[in-house]
Amino acid sequence: MLRICSRFALLLALCSVPVAAAEIEGRVRVIDGDTLEVGAARIRLHGIDAPERDQPCTTKGGQNWSCGDWVTGQVRALYEGAIARCDPVDRDRYGRTVARCSVAGQDIGKRLVHDGIAYAYEKYSRAYLADERAAARAERGIHGFVLQSPARYRITRIKGRTAPDPGCQIKGNIGAKGARIYHLPGQEFYDRTGIRPEQGERWFCSEAQARASGWRRARR
Repeated sequence: MLRICSRFALLLALCSVPVAAAEIEGRVRVIDGDTLEVGAARIRLHGIDAPERDQPCTTKGGQNWSCGDWVTGQVRALYEGAIARCDPVDRDRYGRTVARCSVAGQDIGKRLVHDGIAYAYEKYSRAYLADERAAARAERGIHGFVLQSPARYRITRIKGRTAPDPGCQIKGNIGAKGARIYHLPGQEFYDRTGIRPEQGERWFCSEAQARASGWRRARR
């Protein structure tokens, strides 16, 4: 009886050990900077975070630029149609497989971070932090521009704090006392300022447009 119980306990222990997910292999179709389709699987690349496709940024000269589109284009140029191998790590809340992927033995996530096409996603992995530091020092890719982190952008977009038009990012806010003040990207209160069109607030494409409409520039 003792021998039977011991065998039963061993069986339970073996059943409780997670089975590693099978490797995924297939041709790549790029969805955005950190999401791919590999064969029939939708893959979220592990350990990186890239600007969203509609995410704008600003050059150091103050010009608006659609860096999210640029990032997606760069990933397509590198990997569209290539054969990738992916090792699943997890599954995210959207049902995507989170995985480390490689093409011809090269780690995709590492390459994207190294080239300044994506950020290291330290919340989930520290594997690419050295690559990000090197890219930032060299001002490669997105490190040569002014932009929100993709995670913050996703939050502010939900709260109505992100311009619907990448070319019109100036926020025309109306204060509690009716003061009309506009905020430029990079100013102190820009990120926390939300635009409520139903209350007369609006987005502007230039400072001249904002001033002509009766708004004044925020002091900081």
